[in-house]
Amino acid sequence: MAREGVRPSYDPAGPDNALRGALQDLRTGRWMAMRTLLADTAQGWQWTQRTQVLAAAAAGTDVVRAWLTEEPGSVHAAVMHGRVSVERALRAQRERHRRTHELWIEAWDAAQSASRTAPQDPVPWVCLLALAQLDPEQRWEEHRAAAPEPMLPPGPWGLLAEAGKRDPYNREAYHRMLQFLYARGGTGRLAEAAAFAQWATGQAPPGSALHLLPLYVRVERYRREGGHDAALDLHWVAEEAARESRRALESWFAHTRAAERSPLDLNHLAHALWGSLQFLDAARVFEEIGPYFTPPPWVHRTPGRDRAVDVFVQARDRCRAAADGSAPRH
Repeated sequence: MAREGVRPSYDPAGPDNALRGALQDLRTGRWMAMRTLLADTAQGWQWTQRTQVLAAAAAGTDVVRAWLTEEPGSVHAAVMHGRVSVERALRAQRERHRRTHELWIEAWDAAQSASRTAPQDPVPWVCLLALAQLDPEQRWEEHRAAAPEPMLPPGPWGLLAEAGKRDPYNREAYHRMLQFLYARGGTGRLAEAAAFAQWATGQAPPGSALHLLPLYVRVERYRREGGHDAALDLHWVAEEAARESRRALESWFAHTRAAERSPLDLNHLAHALWGSLQFLDAARVFEEIGPYFTPPPWVHRTPGRDRAVDVFVQARDRCRAAADGSAPRH
């Protein structure tokens, strides 16, 4: 890979050129490229990932509605309608919009409908799981099912299981479960999230992206503690932090091919290895990242997205220097 100092920037498609083309078409109000892309996408990680990225881009448009109107029998259009509806509800909640509850119910209906239209697809169940974070008080029965492990709290475990039946260890489903646990609020709830992440990694086979979940919880804890504080760097060099990053490297990175790796996961792994002073291993991950920077987790190290790129570049250069033998390893 070229080592020139090109400044990275965020691209939601990452290295997925086919997805990038569909996104460009979508932004001009057209849906044909999206339909073609989804027809050519196999079930699994890529299917879930592509539908999520497309929905984020389509949520502010009527493109999916136009597709569904034109092809009311399209299974993929029904799934994307559920995706877009959920994205809108989550955005409304973040913005404290007065229509949040209305959009939540619409999204729940759309996701339920998609689950019937596409009974073998995990995405409608991932959508329902995503909506659970809008119910932190767990008023809905499906959001307070008993956990499979006594040390874990009640939650939308049935929804997670339904997604798992269709795509075992679905990456997004487990991240949505984490978001539900975060939404319940309180510093103590992070202990539940950490316990969940450890439980999930214990269930996951080699190569599963679930092995990175503890890294995400660590970033969330750092964010809640305020971040941007040199004193908090001990958060990353602690023995447990180093162990988590090493486990993710050995259990996920070492068992996957480039096409199976999310840029967000790669950025979290590089960040964790750099933060725990494992520069040589971090350099390997930075090479895999290439130009595909993602704002999280770097944005939590410094105020402002532009400065997050600076942190990324500084970390990458430090690790490359160590790998090239021009700087000490620790």
